[in-house]
Amino acid sequence: MRKLFKYHPQSSEVFLEQLLVSSKQDRHFTLLYSGGNTSNRTVSNRYEWIASIGSLAVISPTENCFEALKAFHKKSDDWLFGCLSYDLKNEIETLNSKNDDNLLFPELHFVQPEVVFINRDNAIECHHHESFDIQSKLEAIERIEIPNSQSKVKFQSKISRKEYLNAITELLKNIKYGNIYEINYCQEFYSSPNNFDPQVTYLNMLKKFPTPFSCFVKQNSRYILSASPERFLKKQGNKLTSQPIKGTIRRSANQKEDMQLANELHTSDKERSENIMIVDLVRNDLAKIAKKGTVTVDELCGIYSYQTVHQMISSVSAQLNDNCHPVDAVKSCFPMGSMTGAPKVKAMQLIEEFEHTKRGIYSGAVGYFSPNGDFDFNVIIRTLLYSEINNYLSLMAGSAITNLSIPEKEYEECLLKANSFFELIGKSTDITNA
Repeated sequence: MRKLFKYHPQSSEVFLEQLLVSSKQDRHFTLLYSGGNTSNRTVSNRYEWIASIGSLAVISPTENCFEALKAFHKKSDDWLFGCLSYDLKNEIETLNSKNDDNLLFPELHFVQPEVVFINRDNAIECHHHESFDIQSKLEAIERIEIPNSQSKVKFQSKISRKEYLNAITELLKNIKYGNIYEINYCQEFYSSPNNFDPQVTYLNMLKKFPTPFSCFVKQNSRYILSASPERFLKKQGNKLTSQPIKGTIRRSANQKEDMQLANELHTSDKERSENIMIVDLVRNDLAKIAKKGTVTVDELCGIYSYQTVHQMISSVSAQLNDNCHPVDAVKSCFPMGSMTGAPKVKAMQLIEEFEHTKRGIYSGAVGYFSPNGDFDFNVIIRTLLYSEINNYLSLMAGSAITNLSIPEKEYEECLLKANSFFELIGKSTDITNA
């Protein structure tokens, strides 16, 4: 049984910072942050941010993960916060994952939290388990001092520029032969940092580039620091919404040039082709679980501007079948088409063949189920992943490859996406000279 306590801090911004830093003491912590700018999204979030602390129950199954999640969902009938690894694909299709994995995130990890904090209507809603001492927790959070420091990290490339270009050339051959139409190809940058502070790094990320589907997750000694701009799938009532991103271009400090760049993205045949192909894939995924005739493209190839890039985003919605469980709805669309390509299964086979790092939680999803069966999950991109045990920090970046792709341009797009992180926590010359 949960109780509701409404808390009015002097500053909700300061409280959020204190709450995040306080997670150093917690084994399980999740913060989902909307960026505070609802005007820059095709479908707004209901909260500026929502966070979970502690665990009444936890699942990290190693097989039959979606069935285990469904059983957990039915048993708890409560808030659940958690993560879905990209490599759950192996459970959905006859696939495998054999590439290097230095992070070792679980395939699926969900928590029934002790406390859920929701920032809404100028107050912090504290949904806490009846045995939880919420007053003592709030007092402890208020005493937290915010550190003002930043680790400097030197990244290295997992593969050389030449290896990257060769892989794209081979993938273009697969497109030419008709094996695939589009594929999302990613590369990894990594580091073994000194004194890396995940909480402080994420606070600096929020200040530098807030995004609508950002998140911070602590799973014991593993961390997700995401500045994701992309929604995977949302359920509100019986309405499902997916918002795939395909198409990226840099921003400029010069207003005229910035507008020209946005228009260049909007009119690009290549970028529109990438986006429309993934929209078709999302429509097909949703049609499997939707009421007949309800799959709708609400927006096609809209241009949205973030701190460092313009993005092309589409929005697809559908009405969920009455007999479809929320977990089955997630499973039917997973992994998201924007991170695979089309056809989806063949693209995933080639991803495994040509990439050098196991994706794991990267290009998976983080989100929550609410007690009424609604859910909201992001796409894990623009993300730092950190294993404290292995002292391994990972940053992956990718792009969509189509028959219009130029390998050198795709490499530049990867660096564009990664560059904001390099600038935030230290850039390595090993990357540009690779």
